[in-house]
Amino acid sequence: MKRGWQVNVTTERVTLPNGQLLELDIIKHPGASAVVPFRGPNEILLIHQYRHAAGGALYEVPAGKLDPGESPEACAARELEEEAGVRAGRLVNLGWIFTTPGFSDEVIHLFAGFDLEASTLKHDDDEVIEVVPTSLDHALEWVWSGKLNDAKSALAILHAARHVGRIT
Repeated sequence: MKRGWQVNVTTERVTLPNGQLLELDIIKHPGASAVVPFRGPNEILLIHQYRHAAGGALYEVPAGKLDPGESPEACAARELEEEAGVRAGRLVNLGWIFTTPGFSDEVIHLFAGFDLEASTLKHDDDEVIEVVPTSLDHALEWVWSGKLNDAKSALAILHAARHVGRIT
């Protein structure tokens, strides 16, 4: 196993459902949470974050990995405060997703945050983030047009929009 700062890579010997035996490299990830923060019925906060692996900045919802022993809800609350500078009075669980099941076991728990209160931004040293208030309608347009192409964020926004009755 090769250990990294946030993930571990293992090679696993597996038998597929068709009986074929092979070795697969699997990225082991502790899991993460993502949250769509609602400032009002149709206004959310996005972040515009520099992502070296993606070659530039992406529009995203606040998100981050689970700390050891941390619940998904506590992670969502922490990341919301660290990345967007707000606290949610209420978090609603929207479900969970696999990010890249072909080579990783990472699960991201999705939340919507309501009743926001201002807090202090606490960006990590490796984060370059701008908070971007926008309407939920614009965020949905950005998903459909590809301007917002981060998968976890797109799915979180779609789930949140359904939760508040904007799409069915």
